[in-house]
Amino acid sequence: MPEPINWPAAVDETVRNLARLIQIDTTNPPGNELPAILAIRELLVASGFPERDITIIEAGANRANLVARLRGSGAARPLLLTGHVDVVPAEREHWSHDPFGGEVAEGCIWGRGALDMKGTAAMYLEAFLLAFRQELPLKRDLILAAIADEEMGFDAGSKLLVDHYRDLIAAEYALNESGGTTVPMGGVRLYPIQVAEKGVCWLRMTAHGTAGHGSMPREDNAVGRLAQALGRLQRAAHLPVHVTPTVRTMLAALSAQLSFPARALVGLLGSPAVASLALGALHGQARSLFTALLTNSVSPTVLAAGSKTNVIPAQASADLDCRLLPGQTPENAMREILAITGPGITLEPLQTTEGAEFPTDTPLYHLLERATRRMDPSGLVVPLLSPGASDAAEYRRAGITVYGFAPGIMPPGFPILELAHGHDERLPLAALETGLPALWEVVSEFCL
Repeated sequence: MPEPINWPAAVDETVRNLARLIQIDTTNPPGNELPAILAIRELLVASGFPERDITIIEAGANRANLVARLRGSGAARPLLLTGHVDVVPAEREHWSHDPFGGEVAEGCIWGRGALDMKGTAAMYLEAFLLAFRQELPLKRDLILAAIADEEMGFDAGSKLLVDHYRDLIAAEYALNESGGTTVPMGGVRLYPIQVAEKGVCWLRMTAHGTAGHGSMPREDNAVGRLAQALGRLQRAAHLPVHVTPTVRTMLAALSAQLSFPARALVGLLGSPAVASLALGALHGQARSLFTALLTNSVSPTVLAAGSKTNVIPAQASADLDCRLLPGQTPENAMREILAITGPGITLEPLQTTEGAEFPTDTPLYHLLERATRRMDPSGLVVPLLSPGASDAAEYRRAGITVYGFAPGIMPPGFPILELAHGHDERLPLAALETGLPALWEVVSEFCL
């Protein structure tokens, strides 16, 4: 029989490993993931894990991925635990603690990547080590993958593995970021489990006009035309509503667990004819979240026009971060945007990726639901369409069903939706204390 797990010791080890990963600056660009990958290999080997079962895949100067395999009987296909180690930039001057310090303070571990997603990677590493130390009689291989380049398009990470090293990560299912963590919604604790995600459709909007001297105002000023187009988008609030199968399932699960009047409002969100009215009745984070779940979203992020104050430029542009619902195409979104902005505007795709949607009627998804409910019996567990994008769509190309699962109970009032990619990113220790046993329950039960 396996020895009982000392959970305080397991949490402490996870915190130490997470602090070490945070202290390695893997800001992407440029990435520089190799030192973090080597640190993970060192942690595995120091625990007695055989080096022969660890593969390092280099992807360029100072860039690499790691794949480790704990072998089972082969009676079932593998389970993949995958986490990226690159992070987005951090503006140090806006942080209360060093974003690359990995400090433990105020009940949290602070640093860039604590939530997205070195914290999850550290939890996956701990679950992998526990399975190794417990010498469990696994029916399926357990694969740990530490991935580069998730934040900048996957080329040096999951895309590379799927295209050229697919045999290393071939699995029936994978667990990835985003899911099983408390999201406060009104007076309830919501636990979304990610089963789908939107695709990326970065666009460049351009307005054209006639160049001239700044002292002679013109009606066809490109900057003015661009500003008017962006103003129309802002006033429109959102693009047309589309209810995907995942969101329909999510809304039905919410309705079944809510009381009136919240139940009625959620029901209205599932009807395209009246969903816009229902969105108007929401406020704050709830309105932002459901707008993202029901529409192809669009956010202006970069402006460019002219180079001299006294010269009217011939064109002005804005880069738009558009996110596509599963089943929607860039052409669909561009038609919806141009219907709002009116004539005189062109749109050019800069980068696009497909979204992904996976079934919820599977043994692993049902196990994720049960483990999350046991972690917090008072919480509401629902499937989630993520407004953001991860590398789940890349793994889908390899025939892998991917669920986002990084469980944990967040303290009341913790602003989780504001911190990933934000200032003062941090992970409460309480989330690790509650989430690590839930993750272990899933991994051990599914692989035995």
